[in-house]
Order: sequence, then structure tokens, then C-alpha cells
Amino acid sequence: MTGSGHDALPLPDYDHIPLGTLPTRITGLDEGGLQALLDYEEAHGDRLPVKLVLQHRLEAVQGGAELSEGAATSMPEVGSTAGGSPVTPATSGPPINPPSHGDPTNPAMPR
Repeated sequence: MTGSGHDALPLPDYDHIPLGTLPTRITGLDEGGLQALLDYEEAHGDRLPVKLVLQHRLEAVQGGAELSEGAATSMPEVGSTAGGSPVTPATSGPPINPPSHGDPTNPAMPR
């Protein structure tokens, strides 16, 4: 791959993918796509856990592992959060009081 820029990556949201979902997200990538991500990671973040995931998948693909379809785009936790939080006063839990020990203003329990 000639450029290691973010726009040329096979996963456009690569920088925002949680490490826990990375193995699932890369199952549809071929050797070229995996190598592009690995090169980008080494040039930018150089995070060892991410590099290990990418290297293991690249070795698996080189060894004949099958590619899966659709995993690269079906992860909801990476999507936009423009909708805000679904929590409202009606759906939130009760207020939590701090423990009485260590808070001299709490009259619930004398010290």
C-alpha cells in the first residue's frame, strides 16, 4: 500500500474500534487489508495488543482461514452517539447516598 493515511484504511472507523471488538471487525479483511491496518498501527499508535491481534489474524488468513462477510460494518458500539443518552429521570435509579463514615454531614448514622 503506497499511503498509510487514515482515509486509505479498509475500516474507516479504525481509530475508534474498541480492542475487544477488533478481532470480530477484521474477520472480513484479506491479507492486503490486514497488512494495511498493521502498517498504519505501527506508524501511528504502535499499540502492542492491537498489533498482536492484527498479526495473529494475518497469520491465520495466510494459513487458509476463511473470511467472513459483514462483520466490519455491523458493530453498534462504534456508531455515532449523536442521539444522546437514553436515560431520563423516569428511567434512572434512586439517588445514591455516600457512606456515613467519612461524611460528617450525613446524619443517618452517628460516628
